[in-house]
Amino acid sequence: MIRRLCATVSQKASRLCPRVSLTMKPQVVFVLGGPGAGKGTQCSKIVEHYNYTHLSAGDLLREEQARQGSECGQLIANYIKEGKIVPVHITIQLLWKAMQQTMEKDEKMFHFLIDGFPRNEDNLQGWNSTMDEKALVKFVLFFDCDSEVCIGRCLERGKSSGRTDDNRESLEKRIKTYLMSTRPIVELYEKLGKVRSVDASRSVEEVFTDVKAIFDKEG
Repeated sequence: MIRRLCATVSQKASRLCPRVSLTMKPQVVFVLGGPGAGKGTQCSKIVEHYNYTHLSAGDLLREEQARQGSECGQLIANYIKEGKIVPVHITIQLLWKAMQQTMEKDEKMFHFLIDGFPRNEDNLQGWNSTMDEKALVKFVLFFDCDSEVCIGRCLERGKSSGRTDDNRESLEKRIKTYLMSTRPIVELYEKLGKVRSVDASRSVEEVFTDVKAIFDKEG
């Protein structure tokens, strides 16, 4: 059922976004950290200072969930509500479509921050098998933050965000999923020497000082 729905999404995305001739292979920085670690806030600041486009896997999934006529909308909604990870085929298709659209508008915009992906081993294997020849992963930017701090930030955000998953029950499920599934991905990339860690428990400006140092060095 999932594969059939994903195949339909893929076919429709291909019609909406025809394959473009990319003069540069997209260069990607994976941005990982627990819910509430400040990934979105820091990505916005990176975009302000560097030639990067921010793609939030979660935002793309929520947009697809809300899109009228989406075959995967209800499926995505169910996964998000339960704090589970959406099937990789859906997420990768949405990410690749967004990258193609960005580079079609401006071929110089080939640097991407992919926020909240890969979130588990299945995500990573799906990326490697589908995107390994299409995009270059430069490094992983990891925002390290205590779980209780993350939950507190999300509950505060939930007062105005309107997000259905910014409540304690969903957050506890998301934190558990993050610790069990995403942290091992960070550890795997650490063994490859491709993780750049930042203490995300501090203020936005203090965190960005460290982030800026990383991007000034890495490009």
